[in-house]
Amino acid sequence: MSYMGLDIGQTGCKAVVFDDNGRQAAFSYREYDTLVPAEGRAELDTAVVRDSCFAVMREANGSCIFDPVRGLGITSQGEAFTPVDRSGNYLANAMITFDTRAKEIAGTWSERFGKKRLYEMTGHTAHPMFSLFKLLWLKEHRRDIFDRAWKFFCFEDLMQHALGLEPCISWPLAGRTMLFNPFFHRWETRILDEAEVTESQLARPVAPGTVCGTIDKKIGQTLGFHKEVTVAAAGHDQPAGALGAGAVKPGSAMYAIGTSECISPSFAAPVTGDELFRNNLPTYDHAIKGRYTTTAFSLTGGNILRWFKDQWGTPETERAAREGKDPYELLLDGIEDAPSGLLCLPYFTPTGTPYYDAEISGAVLGLRLTTKRSEVLRALLEGVSFEMRLNLSILESAGVTISELLAIGGGAKSGRWLQLKSDVIGTPITTVEVTEAAALGGAMLACHAVTKEPVDSLVSRWVKTGPTVHPDPENARVYTERFSRYRELYPALKKLRF
Repeated sequence: MSYMGLDIGQTGCKAVVFDDNGRQAAFSYREYDTLVPAEGRAELDTAVVRDSCFAVMREANGSCIFDPVRGLGITSQGEAFTPVDRSGNYLANAMITFDTRAKEIAGTWSERFGKKRLYEMTGHTAHPMFSLFKLLWLKEHRRDIFDRAWKFFCFEDLMQHALGLEPCISWPLAGRTMLFNPFFHRWETRILDEAEVTESQLARPVAPGTVCGTIDKKIGQTLGFHKEVTVAAAGHDQPAGALGAGAVKPGSAMYAIGTSECISPSFAAPVTGDELFRNNLPTYDHAIKGRYTTTAFSLTGGNILRWFKDQWGTPETERAAREGKDPYELLLDGIEDAPSGLLCLPYFTPTGTPYYDAEISGAVLGLRLTTKRSEVLRALLEGVSFEMRLNLSILESAGVTISELLAIGGGAKSGRWLQLKSDVIGTPITTVEVTEAAALGGAMLACHAVTKEPVDSLVSRWVKTGPTVHPDPENARVYTERFSRYRELYPALKKLRF
């Protein structure tokens, strides 16, 4: 039998098929545009996302070289939701993570409700990215849409609905709405009442790996499914990616290196407390029932490399077009091996953890007339890595020590980039054979739902690791000394924000 992971991201979706030993059998990808109708807004056209998901499933089924797909796990970006009416019409675009229009509401509402109380109920601290505050914005500014909404679907449950199921939502994705209690695994009625949202307007929350239903036969045939297909709850892409990377034991963590960067460790039990609360590090469900995780992230992440390429990477872009190469690899090949003489505060977007600051901007310190372009690029990448080291240091002070980083995503394919990160963070980084780890995690949960094989057993069979990059001792020493200065940057520069 074969199993499909459908991964619905912020910039595109992909369908990946694996056989019952975790070998990749088919892959399809579609990109879609982020809509920016006004400053502070970021949306996806839900119909375009749905149609793109249908297209990649159809294409992956058409090119599958193994047995027909028998199970599907849908993983998706967190927070984004779509209001849907009783006829199944989408009433508005989905507001995605980068959308900060609810910034003022997040501040005033959480103050009134109680920030610590909110954290104790949801495991998360207030931020405009979460579905709760986007819903409150909709209620205040588009009451017509809010009142017409029959359901509010995140992308996992929305796609289940599109496939003819009575939708359910996995615990990890429900946790990212900030309407869900991950400690008792239920919608938090005290928050729903304040927001004027009913449980009936939300999908049924279930443990990851739970059978949600089967794809409608007629719909499945149009998508190239030849057998009855079981749909399993898979949920938020970061915990699913941690599962697909094999980061399921305490001390291990997935390191997703892509458009954004994210570290997701594994906890045997919930980890909460003032240290995590102060630094906006959440606690919610892992993709394995009974385990928990957090999400330490930089929204700037790999965006900073794309920005550099777009602004100053014309030579590499033109050479890549001539020679059929990757412009990003050409840029990374050009950076020096030694630490730069610069220090970068990498806030080219809102900050992510630990600060949740949507106003601060980035900075590069130490520029001279002798500074080279390649040195600036290295400093930008160092800055993002310092930010991830900062998050790891906060987790360690809260009693969570990470000794193993398992790298996934596009950045995991670059040895030079991984070496830089290992040097800055001071931790070995191990690659995994399948870098599409969220899709692999979704397929793994689908296999569990169909065969009942324990997820831990699937991890040991399906996840295969690659080489490990170790910190260069001299570079690591320099970065350790420099890290103390990096920690001072944000407190100093936030006073000068403009």
